[in-house]
Amino acid sequence: RTDLIEDIVREYGHLEAGETTEVKATIAGRVMAIREHGKATFVTLKDGSGSRQLYLKVDSLGAEKYESFLKNIDIGDWLGASGRIFRTKRRELSLWVEDYELLTKSLRPLPEKWHGLKDVETRYRQRYLDLIVNPQVREVFLKRSKIIRLFRQFLDERGFLEVDMPMLHPIPGGATARPFATFHNALGINL
Repeated sequence: RTDLIEDIVREYGHLEAGETTEVKATIAGRVMAIREHGKATFVTLKDGSGSRQLYLKVDSLGAEKYESFLKNIDIGDWLGASGRIFRTKRRELSLWVEDYELLTKSLRPLPEKWHGLKDVETRYRQRYLDLIVNPQVREVFLKRSKIIRLFRQFLDERGFLEVDMPMLHPIPGGATARPFATFHNALGINL
């Protein structure tokens, strides 16, 4: 990866509709949406800084690589893409993909785009999924992390020492705990 999506938007946000640069960029992120349109495909790619549209076309990728994309890439997969930065006629700042690489395959599909992740129980049990599909939840976690970092910095500068203490345990465990056997339902194995 040479650029974050946020950097591309900041640096090339001034492009006019239909304008293409000769600048090549390589970005990486999670595939959030795939839309086929004739011999072209539009993909929404999201990294830690934002999301951006990828434009894939048979002419620039070659028929074999383009067909491989349609056959093998799914929503939720991690993808690296290289190409030129341009703005579409509909004014969407995009990356015209000249090459791509599947970085990691998603084993389970993400929740459907329009309904998202609404079940509260699932949101708490599968926090990782909540962070992927709900940007407002991610913002809360980022703010929380910054607040804790500031508290630690404030106290560190004044010579305080951070000590971890067992919390919310009715019986102290750890090295003195007795081992026990259980069955993991999701994996279907004894632990």
